[in-house]
Amino acid sequence: MTPRILPPNQLHHFYAGGPGIAALRGTASTDDNAPEDWVGSVTTMFGQAERGRSTLADGQRLIDALAADPVAWLGPAHAARRGGDPGLLVKLLDAGERLPVHAHPDRAFAARHLDCPYGKTEAWIIVATHDADAHVYLGFRDDVGADELRAWVDRQDAAAMLSALRRFAVRPGDTVLVPAGTPHAVGAGVLLVELQEPTDFSILMEWQGFDIDGAAVGHLGLGFDVALRAIDRSAWDDARLDAVRGDRPRPSDVPSGVRPLLPPAADAFFRAERVRSDPRTTLDAGYAVVVVLDGSGALRTEHGDTVSLRRGLTAVVPHAAGAAEVTGDVHLLRCRPAAADAAVAHG
Repeated sequence: MTPRILPPNQLHHFYAGGPGIAALRGTASTDDNAPEDWVGSVTTMFGQAERGRSTLADGQRLIDALAADPVAWLGPAHAARRGGDPGLLVKLLDAGERLPVHAHPDRAFAARHLDCPYGKTEAWIIVATHDADAHVYLGFRDDVGADELRAWVDRQDAAAMLSALRRFAVRPGDTVLVPAGTPHAVGAGVLLVELQEPTDFSILMEWQGFDIDGAAVGHLGLGFDVALRAIDRSAWDDARLDAVRGDRPRPSDVPSGVRPLLPPAADAFFRAERVRSDPRTTLDAGYAVVVVLDGSGALRTEHGDTVSLRRGLTAVVPHAAGAAEVTGDVHLLRCRPAAADAAVAHG
């Protein structure tokens, strides 16, 4: 039970992007429509039997490794609740163009209509921006009526949708929690790490100009009469927006090289920590997906196993690897499932 390297898992998609991920990883860019790299994934793309799942460096599927020994991988408390399901999907996302306006269902909607215990709350950690005007959209400025929203979708009135959304600038280091149901879009030129519930449920409100038949596939097979009920049409004021943005205050008992990033509302879904070797930082035991953002160094477990770290490397760390130490001059993200006492139960 040692930390395991995760090879690239970059997926072709209907929107542009991908070179930013290749630049982070130090690999060649071969597809300008591969804007997502699914890291530590046991999730498949919507409607696909296998596409999207991660493979370890030795060729074993991560989903099979977790199923074979969930206690060692995920810890006894987590395994008792979820078995071999980590309850987490991490992505590298490179927006080569503005993403269409869309939203994701919450758990209650997914359980009722999609027979799944997970919705798709997500969080963004901004890694790089390639435009001085880099921005994202999140939540409606004012309450939007159901008929008004449906009319925008039917007309594919992107201008009306975008003008109705809150737009704000982002820069490297920013974090944004995106509650399920919230209409949103990511502007062009933004590279981010995304933590999310482990589904591929997206409701497209906009698709004109993108290489996808949104009228056919943008409603999760439910029809827009049902799917649009999942959208939060209420107004987002400044206080509500501020509550999902920015770094979480660091608890006094957290080691100096580790900083929790997401607001407390994220804890029921996932956790994220920014780790900087200082020059030596200790991490507690626990399943984690690691994304190295910059520098180089090493991760050494309490059992003596060592993994070399470099910019762009991704890895998965089992609970049974125990406490670990990060050394060198390195900056990484540690992405973790919800704490056991906050985990969502199946059924």
